[in-house]
Amino acid sequence: MDYHSYWHDTSTPFAHAQSGAVEGQFDVVVIGAGFTGLNAARKLAKEGVHVAVLDAAHVGAGGSGRNGGHLNNGIAHGYGDAKAHLGAEQAHRLYKAYDRSIDMIEALVAEEGIDCNFRRSGKLKLASKPSHVAGLRANFELIHREVDPETRWIERPGLAQEIGSDAFHAGMLYEKSAMMHMGRYVNGLAEACHRHGAKLWEYAPMTARRKTATGWDILTPRGTLSANRVILATGAYGGVVPEAPLSYFRKRMISVGSFIIATRPLSPAEAASIAPANRTYVTSMNIGNYFRLSPDNRLIFGGRARFSARSDQASDAKSGAILRRAMLRLFPQLTPVEIDYCWGGLVGMTKDRYPRAGETDGLLYGMGYSGHGAQMSTLVGQALADMALGRAGTNPLAGLEWPTIPMYSGKPWFLPLVGMYFGLKDRLS
Repeated sequence: MDYHSYWHDTSTPFAHAQSGAVEGQFDVVVIGAGFTGLNAARKLAKEGVHVAVLDAAHVGAGGSGRNGGHLNNGIAHGYGDAKAHLGAEQAHRLYKAYDRSIDMIEALVAEEGIDCNFRRSGKLKLASKPSHVAGLRANFELIHREVDPETRWIERPGLAQEIGSDAFHAGMLYEKSAMMHMGRYVNGLAEACHRHGAKLWEYAPMTARRKTATGWDILTPRGTLSANRVILATGAYGGVVPEAPLSYFRKRMISVGSFIIATRPLSPAEAASIAPANRTYVTSMNIGNYFRLSPDNRLIFGGRARFSARSDQASDAKSGAILRRAMLRLFPQLTPVEIDYCWGGLVGMTKDRYPRAGETDGLLYGMGYSGHGAQMSTLVGQALADMALGRAGTNPLAGLEWPTIPMYSGKPWFLPLVGMYFGLKDRLS
């Protein structure tokens, strides 16, 4: 079994990283070479801005290269809950922002010629228990009526045409949702940045920043560069460099492990037996699962198998065993099928599970996607570029306050308790 991300292993790595010292004077420096940071840099470079990108590891090393491969529209919460928490106008605007970001990805892929298997597949949210059907149906009716008519309700008998499992009781189909090969997309974004004139340094973490008369000096182990504006797009991986000056974010975002397995390539008959509609799929449990077929017909099956703030081979292996058991409960026909890949990654969770983008202490930032970053991050990256250029009105997350998490300063000691709580909710639901 390979303990690397399938997306990393089946895409061509970015080939134009700067080999020398980190140095130079730039208009904007972007910290983080994932979807958010790279699309910010791409837009800026296209407009003639002198831009640099720094990453603590390699392009797409974080969440952008470690996720489940879904581009699901809609928001993580029930739409009624979002209206109650955010207000009707903000909830509607946020829902539509996910739609716009997927549209933007589709257009960007075509514009830059990125071969990443983008496809409008639709997302099917599945009721895992009979008791979940009424709540899912109410959410569907509200969404269908108020914000997204391109949704469809599927009763249990109709699920046989959608999924090869009798474990579910109804489903809500979001027809605008999509999927793509995440590794090919993120490396294609980096190539587009390079083509438009941005400079990218890999393995160059920001360790400090100093205010200057004209902006900031950004210090790394490989040298120092200067920039007028700084965009922070590290997400859950901002904590990989403890000395980085990011305490504001460490008090507001929890890095939580999420884990994924991928089977060997399935035969056409095997693939059709589990996912005849070939969509992205999400279950309704609090500690649920998400899955899809890859371009080469592997089942990519993920979930929060363990509530951990770690992702290393030992942790990933334990989580992979849990995920395989969950996969076989849904698809016992896969019992003889080998698992080829098992990997983990970190998800940046905010207290309310809504993402954030704005400015604080001289930093423009976009992060806290709470498990839905593949969808939203491209749009947020473009909004951050607009903000760096002094343009207002394109940030879909403007106006969202970002409170601290009580009794938290960067070490999530309470994650096992959170896992027990949500596990109990699932058992009692």
